Amino acid sequence: MALARGWSVTLQGVDGHLVEIEADVGGGLPGVFLVGLPDAALHESKDRIRAAVVNSGLVWPNERIVLALSPASLRKTGSGFDLALACAVLAANEALPERALERTVLLGELALDGRLRTVRGVLPALLAAKAAGLPRAIVPVGALGEAALVDAVGGGIEVLGAATLHEVLAFLRDGAPLRRPEAVSAAEADPPDLADVLGQDDARHALEVAAAGGHHLLLVGPPGTGKTMLAQRVVGLLPRLSDSDALGLAAIRSVAGRLPARAPLTSVPPVVSPHHSCSMAALVGGGSGIARPGAVSLAHRGVLFMDEAPEFGAHLLDALRTPLEEGEVRLSRAEGTVHYPARFQLVLAANPCPCAPAHDRDCVCPSLTRRRYLGRLSGPLLDRVDLRARMFPVTTFALDVHGVEDTATVRARVLAARAA
Repeated sequence: MALARGWSVTLQGVDGHLVEIEADVGGGLPGVFLVGLPDAALHESKDRIRAAVVNSGLVWPNERIVLALSPASLRKTGSGFDLALACAVLAANEALPERALERTVLLGELALDGRLRTVRGVLPALLAAKAAGLPRAIVPVGALGEAALVDAVGGGIEVLGAATLHEVLAFLRDGAPLRRPEAVSAAEADPPDLADVLGQDDARHALEVAAAGGHHLLLVGPPGTGKTMLAQRVVGLLPRLSDSDALGLAAIRSVAGRLPARAPLTSVPPVVSPHHSCSMAALVGGGSGIARPGAVSLAHRGVLFMDEAPEFGAHLLDALRTPLEEGEVRLSRAEGTVHYPARFQLVLAANPCPCAPAHDRDCVCPSLTRRRYLGRLSGPLLDRVDLRARMFPVTTFALDVHGVEDTATVRARVLAARAA
């Protein structure tokens, strides 16, 4: 009978928890038994790791194998444990040196031919391993760009990348070299310029005040008046994200599977625009098992723009009240409660009536219908919206193309106001 230990990480929200994996081989009829509250995807890993080991040219022990994930009371989710489980079994079967897995975190999903596939949440998992004091981690090659963000905040853990199970075993047995992440820097893609919006002086001023004071904003006007254009340009007026805020946003995107591979770290605040037909899970987070982050969390430290706001369901709009007040979302499931940050600036846009003509004089809606339409925005929600701007169609005589201020000019005033 042989025993081996390995390490991996499970996630609850954006918080990682170190998991000790113990593999015991021998002493009974052949079979694989996985204990420690695994979810369905993790429970299926028994078949994946066996096929990956065999197809990598190694011997799978034809004995009773018990795989224990500790702490046993913590729910383990996802397929990111595959690599750690396979290496623990091989170490228990003496295919790896006894001390090869000490103080090394292993993350990644195994394909049946032994290839390593990337998984969600590599960044928060590495941050958790770093906080726990483990000096080394091995991740799939496809996650090296994401893993490089750990070095961007001071390092503290050696991150290596592998493409196959065979490469990982060669490193653990013989010290064969693995790939290392390349240095990354925060992306500085410029958002759309405010100079593109002509006219609408009142709405532009409201936008500037909202950006300077962090206020929520409601824009009301007929189609074609520039509500969406203005909302998309709010982020250009906001301060750039600090390193800690940019890393926090990257961790949320990593858990949601939305982290860009080419530019994982950005200093520009995000702008997220959910469609009015989205579900509750898409807006505030949810899903089966451990809940995933929604649009309000993906807009953390940025702007949540809700176009055609009265078209959203009342339950969706009212669900925003707690995030607006507390800056976080709490999602409770049978497996536990997760917390996602959701400190965003809300921008609502609405037509004045259901028929939405280009000019108010062409409206055919009775006054009661107009009141009911905007009445879909509940009082408690509007109490949290500090600024409301009415927008009207722009005529040629109202345009002053030479006096339009660009984003840089307005942003300088916004930053000066925030610094005062």
